[in-house]
Amino acid sequence: MGAPILNTEQVIVFTFLFLRIGAIFVMIPVLGESPVPLRVKGGLAILISLLVFPSVHASIPHLQGDAEIFAIAFAMIGEILIGVTIGFAARLLFAGIQFAGDMIGFQIGFSIANVLDPISNTQVMIMAEFQYMVALLVYLAMDAHHIFIFAIVDSYRAVAPFGYHFSGPLFQAILTYAKELFVVAIKISAPVMAVLLFTNVALGVIARTVPQINIFIVGMPIQIVVGLTIFGITVPVFVKLVEQALTNLNTEVFTLLRLM
Repeated sequence: MGAPILNTEQVIVFTFLFLRIGAIFVMIPVLGESPVPLRVKGGLAILISLLVFPSVHASIPHLQGDAEIFAIAFAMIGEILIGVTIGFAARLLFAGIQFAGDMIGFQIGFSIANVLDPISNTQVMIMAEFQYMVALLVYLAMDAHHIFIFAIVDSYRAVAPFGYHFSGPLFQAILTYAKELFVVAIKISAPVMAVLLFTNVALGVIARTVPQINIFIVGMPIQIVVGLTIFGITVPVFVKLVEQALTNLNTEVFTLLRLM
C-alpha cells in the first residue's frame, strides 16, 4: 500500500494549519514555556494539525496556480498572528499576577530577595514567583488549558485560513485586555498594600512621638511579619480571583476570534 500523494494545495494548507497551531502552543502557559522542549511543542502542533486537517480542508478556498508568493507570505503571517493573539490573552493574565507579586514584594521589603525563574530564566521577586506558580496550579486544576484546545478547532470556524483581518475593534479589544492586566494586579495586591500602608503610617507616628526608637531597625521586621501574615490570610481570595479571571478567559478568547 503506497503512501498518500499530497498535491501542492494540500501541502500549503497543512503548512497554514501548522503555523497557527504552532503559534498557539508557543504562546499558551505551561506548554508554551521555555523548559518544554521544542520537539514536544512541534510534535503536538503536527499531531493536532493532522487531526484538524480533514475537517478544515473542505472550507479552504481553492488556490490558483498563479498565486503570488507575497500573498501567501502575508497569509502565513496572518496565521501566526491568529495563534499569537489567542495565547496573548492568557499571557496578559499571568503577567498581571506576576506584577501583583512584584508590588507586594516591594512593599514588604523583598525587593532584593530575588530567585531564578526557571520558566523565563530571569531573576524575579520571590513573591511574584510564588503567586505565578500558584496561579499555574489553579490553571491546571481548572483544566483551563482545554480552552485553547477548543479554541484551535473553533478558530477555523471563526477565521478560515487566508481569512485573517486585523480590524479596529480587534485592536480595541486587545487594549482592553491589556488594561485588565493592571486591574487584576491591583485586585490581588490591594489587601496587602492597604494593610502595609497603615502599618507605615503607624510606624511614622511612632517615630515622631518616640524618637528614641530606631524605627529603621524595628520597622523592617514588622513590615515583613505583617505583610506575610496578611498575604497568608488572603491566599483564598487570591485563588478565587485567579479562578474568576480564568473563567472570563474563555469568553475573551472567543471574543478575539469573532473580531478577527
